Amino acid sequence: MALSKINPTKLSSWKKLIQQFDKENNYHINDFFTGENNRLEKFSINWNNFYVDFSKNRLSNNSFKLLKSLCDETNLKNNIEKYFNGSVINETESRAVLHTALRSLENDEVNITLNKIIKISDEINSAKRLGYSGKKITDVVNIGIGGSHLGPDMVTKALSYYNKGIVPHFISNIDPDFTSKLIEKLNPETTIFIIVSKTFTTIETLENANKIRAWFIDNTSEDYIKDHFICISNNTEAPKKFGVSSENILSIPEWVGGRFSLWGSVGLIISIVIGSDNFKDFLRGANEMDIHFKSSPFEKNIPVVLALISIWYNNFFKYETEAILPYSQFLSKLPDYLQQASMESNGKSIDRNGRKVNYETGSILWGSTGTNAQHAFFQLMHQGTKIIPCDLIAFKESLYGDSAQHEILNSNFLAQSNALMMGKSNSGKNIHKNIDGNKPSNSIVINKLDPFNLGSLIAMYENKIFTIGSILNIYSYDQWGVELGKSIAKQILLGHDEGLDESSKKIRKQL
Repeated sequence: MALSKINPTKLSSWKKLIQQFDKENNYHINDFFTGENNRLEKFSINWNNFYVDFSKNRLSNNSFKLLKSLCDETNLKNNIEKYFNGSVINETESRAVLHTALRSLENDEVNITLNKIIKISDEINSAKRLGYSGKKITDVVNIGIGGSHLGPDMVTKALSYYNKGIVPHFISNIDPDFTSKLIEKLNPETTIFIIVSKTFTTIETLENANKIRAWFIDNTSEDYIKDHFICISNNTEAPKKFGVSSENILSIPEWVGGRFSLWGSVGLIISIVIGSDNFKDFLRGANEMDIHFKSSPFEKNIPVVLALISIWYNNFFKYETEAILPYSQFLSKLPDYLQQASMESNGKSIDRNGRKVNYETGSILWGSTGTNAQHAFFQLMHQGTKIIPCDLIAFKESLYGDSAQHEILNSNFLAQSNALMMGKSNSGKNIHKNIDGNKPSNSIVINKLDPFNLGSLIAMYENKIFTIGSILNIYSYDQWGVELGKSIAKQILLGHDEGLDESSKKIRKQL
């Protein structure tokens, strides 16, 4: 059976939410603290190494209860079961969606690939696998785009504290200048290249891979490709023609979408860079969050609560964007990763019944790291005309033990959470200094930025994305909008411009 196909706006809970919104949309967040009993207890969740405080939202307890009813009326519990049991929930492509199986370690196919990942990364880190000239590998280059790049790039940067000594590099954009500049500093004797393409037909990836291949052969010999190139693909024949040996080809299951693929073979570079033990901890952390998502009551279920808050703001307040604001520079790539994970998933306007929706679906995600963001766009968040709900993410411990500077960092995290809600009245002395407050935020406090907790954090957002798509009756796991642009680009490269509009034809002549 597929996911339920229920238009949420037809449900009694949605209609009651409209009425409730009309009653309370002008309330100040602080009114809920003064007018409701036990708000902090009801609007916070302690789980494992996470503390999530969602009390600073323009959301009353009554509205929260109605949002929970929306979960029940859209059969969320049943949809979650289908998500995890391998049902074909990506109906437009006739596929299951089982990236969660990559971290459950209960699937034979998954374990075969994981053992291969562990073997390769352990051999490289222990210097058992060397370059063609007998030198230790010092650099690894991941050649892929989209889900084959954003996740591994984000995780290797986030967990750079745990780096085992091998330097990661990423080539994604087809920009030839970037690739040329990167290879200037690489030594072909000590570099491993990982080509990531599910079909081995992605034009950006193949062009970059062929450019690297030509450079490698010019500096060594075609015979050594088998020692320095690894391919992650379901197309096993094309990589062999490229020169990759069979033992260096890892598959991607059909039931894994690109933007959620870092947990499996696409995460090979992660395992190489942080070591296989840390990679397994990363998987375990994600699996623990999956268990929490499957088993926790909705009102204490972190991904579900965050999803409901997003739906509340996007559909009732009409706040179009959300900011992801981690107070760790190591997480600088997290907003980029979540942009793709969320916007490529829930950027849909057709529901599961094949009808045009009459409500909002995916939000616009963006963000940066605190405290950098405070010196950039927080001014607009505090005093601008846009309301931007945000997730503020902080860590209790400094990885390097610098407690004094870490306290300064976390004091900024706490100050922004408070200032967004409370603002400041200048008692009429200078109206330009008035800050209204009443700006919503979630505070996510995590013990430490380690592989286990990062796995939990990413899985938290992935499961939030699923929940939004489930409730809003859309298919979250296809991306036909992306495919359209690819197909047009291929036609242009073949010299066909019959389908181009007049403006695009003129622009083409300028290029």
